[in-house]
Amino acid sequence: MSPALTAVAAGFGTGLSLIVAIGAQNAFVLRQGVRREAVLAVVGICALSDALLIGLGVAGVGAVVVAWPGALTAVGWIGGAFLLGYGVLAARRAIRPAGQGLRADGERAGSRRRAILTCLALTWLNPHVYLDTVFLLGTVAADRGDLRYVFGTGAVLASLCWFTALGFGARLLGRWLAGPTAWRILDALVAVMMLTLGVLLIAGA
Repeated sequence: MSPALTAVAAGFGTGLSLIVAIGAQNAFVLRQGVRREAVLAVVGICALSDALLIGLGVAGVGAVVVAWPGALTAVGWIGGAFLLGYGVLAARRAIRPAGQGLRADGERAGSRRRAILTCLALTWLNPHVYLDTVFLLGTVAADRGDLRYVFGTGAVLASLCWFTALGFGARLLGRWLAGPTAWRILDALVAVMMLTLGVLLIAGA
């Protein structure tokens, strides 16, 4: 295998190992995929955002941000507060569901705009995204020398494949989540995860 292919494969594997970890962003993409609401827009935002952040990390921007500790502290507080708020909303849906079950027959008015804004916030206000893409991947890519951008390309491909599979593959779960009980359980799990992440982010800020 050529050095370039090796670097791409390493970038793909490293990127995938970081992206597939359970987090607020993945939970949101899964939820949108199951509900079939603005899936293409959400997947596109996640993949393009990762591509930009990975590019910044590979280019060495991570080292500049690390030199200003206040940046991570600010993002931790803002991101933690957002996750807590979203967790409360998910908990409210679990306790008092608005519908009788999962609806997969189209989007409600304004749902695309809400989905896009929520996706942008979950992506850009989450310090874990910066740690994974800018810092960790950027550091590993630096070890590849002249092939660091090839390594970054592999990581970008991993992100694109993962979010596409998660968003559009989630539709297969629709028949199992058609009942109100399953939907409430999903919302409850999302609420617990996001509230936990929010507390941990604020505590570590």
